[in-house]
Amino acid sequence: MTDPSDVGRAHPAYGRLRQVTATAAVLLCDNPGQMTLDGTNTWILRAPGSDELVVLDPGPDDPEHLARIAALGKVALTLVSHRHGDHTDGLERHRELTGSPVYAVDPAFRTADGGGLAHGQEFSVAGVELEVLATPGHTADSVSVLLRGTGADDPGAVLTADTVLGRGTTVLDPQDGDLGDYLDSLDLLIDRGAGRMCLPGHGPELPDTAAVATHYRAHRRERLDQVRAALDTLGADADVADVVADVYRDVDPSLWGAARWSVEVQLRYLRERG
Repeated sequence: MTDPSDVGRAHPAYGRLRQVTATAAVLLCDNPGQMTLDGTNTWILRAPGSDELVVLDPGPDDPEHLARIAALGKVALTLVSHRHGDHTDGLERHRELTGSPVYAVDPAFRTADGGGLAHGQEFSVAGVELEVLATPGHTADSVSVLLRGTGADDPGAVLTADTVLGRGTTVLDPQDGDLGDYLDSLDLLIDRGAGRMCLPGHGPELPDTAAVATHYRAHRRERLDQVRAALDTLGADADVADVVADVYRDVDPSLWGAARWSVEVQLRYLRERG
């Protein structure tokens, strides 16, 4: 979530490919909002000198953004981090423009020449080495991608999509998000992300994936304790709206809609697991 006053401001990076590491660059889509921060980060992965590239999340159905992706070169394959439309609505047009095979957890987003994504799956393409990390919680189909480094000066990075953002906190989707899964996913990112840059689906890159995932885990535990305390005060059967008003009373009410999603998932977690 972000400050509503930031939404709609011009961003200097819109429409410009920005190199972040030796093998990862970002193209920021001009779709800012409370849930997307500055916009959706489309990640472009390739080794220097490669005539191919990998795309992670083409983004929404924005013709200008998708045309910029297609103009970058031959797309060897496209990976989908999770099902949300700000990451996937442009897939059909992207496929038409690039002919790229598409890989995703959800079969609805795959192409016949693409396939599924599973934990530990590896890709060696466009001069880069990638490993899929299953990181459900934000949604059931969420994955992160470990980008292996090129040497001692480049330990690699983790593309965390919406599991970890560049600023603020991640909202858990009540449709299929799960707090237990999310906490396990943060533990995985702490284990695999130490010393590796965090390349998120929204917001700026961060220097160490493990450090930010540790912060996220502590924040989630703190919020969970606050929800437990609210239930002690309001009663075990308190509804979501009352819990949000109690727990997020220090947060701008304009952001309570997104907080409601996460509280719904937290209540489900507490009522199912205690």
